Amino acid sequence: MHTLHKSRSAAVPKVAVFGCGNTLLGDDGFGPAVIEALSDADLRATVCLVDAGTSIRDYLLEYLMLPALRPEMLIVADAGEPCADASGDGLVRRIRPAALSPRKSHDYSLHQFPTVNLLAELEQETGIRVELFVASLAVVPERIAPGLSPRMQAAVAEARDRILECIHTYYPGETAGTGLT
Repeated sequence: MHTLHKSRSAAVPKVAVFGCGNTLLGDDGFGPAVIEALSDADLRATVCLVDAGTSIRDYLLEYLMLPALRPEMLIVADAGEPCADASGDGLVRRIRPAALSPRKSHDYSLHQFPTVNLLAELEQETGIRVELFVASLAVVPERIAPGLSPRMQAAVAEARDRILECIHTYYPGETAGTGLT
């Protein structure tokens, strides 16, 4: 069980927001950057932010196996598959697990959702609402290259605002001090 869950004294969050990605691979660090941007927001205790890095599967398996840990809504921010050209770089899409291509179900690349099957099963079997905020990559560096491109930095700001709106729409009153209440 993760330290996040061990240290939780009483309440399981209503909303869990996960940022996925490898910060050492340029724009693949989109998800963790979104979590960092959200950490400045005035969120209620019922919203949990997690920089999952490349290990979101562990959390999803816990949610499947341990009903007492499940939030009502799971939001995932991650970089998506590279675009054919740079024009799509930084574009943020809001999608649901069912809308993702089934061919990714067994794709273990760090640069695509490696957990589509778990996300879909989690939503279908547990009733957790799953929302995905995906920013398309132009390229993934072949070697260590920390830092986001300017377009991906803009996508982080866009994703932050859209995630706060998502939380507020689904749970009115769950955000405070963000201009959304």
